[in-house]
Amino acid sequence: MDRSTRQAALIATAVALPLALIIVLVSFWRFSPDDPKAAPATPSPAVQATTPVPMAAPALSPRATTLCRALLSQLPQTIRDRAQRPVTAGQEQNAAYGDPAITLACGIPAPSFPPTDLVNLLDKVCWHSADTDAGTVLTTVDREVPIQVTVPKSYEAAGQWAIVFSNPVIETVPKMATPPAGCAGSR
Repeated sequence: MDRSTRQAALIATAVALPLALIIVLVSFWRFSPDDPKAAPATPSPAVQATTPVPMAAPALSPRATTLCRALLSQLPQTIRDRAQRPVTAGQEQNAAYGDPAITLACGIPAPSFPPTDLVNLLDKVCWHSADTDAGTVLTTVDREVPIQVTVPKSYEAAGQWAIVFSNPVIETVPKMATPPAGCAGSR
C-alpha cells in the first residue's frame, strides 16, 4: 500500500469511527424512554383477606342439604382473581370469594317479589336482583332450592360476577316444575 492510500484510509477511519459513535448515541438517546421509572410495572396480585366470612346457616331439609353439597362441590376455587374464602357457618351450603366478600348461600327461603318485577336470565339460570345498602342480592327463582349471591357495591356489574355460578347451578340443582313467568329459556 502506498503512502497516499494509507493516509486516505487513516483519515476515513478517523472520520467514520466518531461519526458512527455519534449516530449510535443519538439513536440510543432518541429511542430510550424519558423516565425509566415511569415505565409501567407488572402489577402484583392484590392482597386478599383469608379470615372466615360471617354467614348464617339455617337448617336445611335433607333434599336441600344434598343439593347444596353437590352445588358447593362444583364451585370454582376462584372467581376472576378473587380466591375462595372460608365461612363461619354452613360450609356445606355457603361460599365466599374475595375481599370484600362475594357470598353464595344455598337453601335460603324462596324470595317473594311482585310479579311485575324483572327477572334476569343469566346463562340459562333465572335470577331476581334487588339492590340493598350492602350491594346487589341475586336470587335464583327457577330452582328447587333457591341460591342467593350477594355482590358488594364496590364491584361493578353484579350480574357479571353472579353468572359464573350459573353452570354449577344448572349441573347440580334441578329446575322447578313451573318457574315464574319471564324465566323462559332457563335450563
